[in-house]
Amino acid sequence: MDELLRELGVESIWPGFALGGAIFLALRYLITGFFTVDQGHRAVKISFGRAHRLSSDATVDLDMLKPDEIERYNWPALRVLPPGGPYFRWPWQQVRKVKVATETVNMAWDPESPDANHGGRMLEAVTKDQLNTGLTGQIRFRISERNLYPSLFGIKNPIAHVMGFFVSVLRQRIASFEAPSAEGETGGISINDLRKNLRVLNESMDRECAVAEARYGVVMEASLITGIDPPADVESALAAINTAHNHVSSDISLAQASADQKIVQSRRAVEIETLKAQAEVEPLVALAEQLSAQKRFGPNALKLYQRSVRLGLFARARRAFLEVKDEGGKTHG
Repeated sequence: MDELLRELGVESIWPGFALGGAIFLALRYLITGFFTVDQGHRAVKISFGRAHRLSSDATVDLDMLKPDEIERYNWPALRVLPPGGPYFRWPWQQVRKVKVATETVNMAWDPESPDANHGGRMLEAVTKDQLNTGLTGQIRFRISERNLYPSLFGIKNPIAHVMGFFVSVLRQRIASFEAPSAEGETGGISINDLRKNLRVLNESMDRECAVAEARYGVVMEASLITGIDPPADVESALAAINTAHNHVSSDISLAQASADQKIVQSRRAVEIETLKAQAEVEPLVALAEQLSAQKRFGPNALKLYQRSVRLGLFARARRAFLEVKDEGGKTHG
């Protein structure tokens, strides 16, 4: 081959092959080295198996962790690429993308075992009074952009891990739940008490699951427990209890309304009698004030007052009868 190439005036083809291969590889890696990041996603570059880090300090608040957990969950902060592009990576670099949009799933869903928890429809838990009950509802979560390291490199299946964490916290909360009670009374622990306090239970779950961002890089945005269903043989007993409770509440409400009505009527009667008494007293008070004023004019003031009253009566009367004494001293009307 070399002798034929020399006869044709070409010394060797290997330099050409080498140059062509170099150009091909350069073009190939230049073209495929560009990439973009979709909306709702974030990306991290990895060079020789190590992600690009900003620092060795965590970017989330670790105060909610226990002292023995801070060192274990102190994940490093990564350089995160936001949506957009184009970005470029070298041949020795890799790109890991992760979805950070909020997702909503059934709280009974098990990513590793779809048939568990009645096919992902209902989660079972035991109450404090040792009664098995079924829970239904949803949870909302998303991958934490501030703490991407555990979801990308620290945990094999972060969603399954977080779902297991949520279920364990929920079952523990159901097993120890006591309804808020008035002072001096014991809190309720029955299924009825759980149903009446779903908002309190959901708020408690939100607080206890807030640690998931620092531990596992997943933000538990909200948990919404919508149903608490007891076993079928207990449902009828609970229905009877609820019916009796409703009757008692209705009777108490009627008695309270009747008592309130009587109280209002009594207050009104007292007001009316008070006004009548005031109306009768006012003329007497005015008369006393008038007599006191007349008294200041001397001992004959009362006679003058009587004369003035008589004149007023005579002015309003149609006829008057006067006493007249005859010569014998007898009085005639």
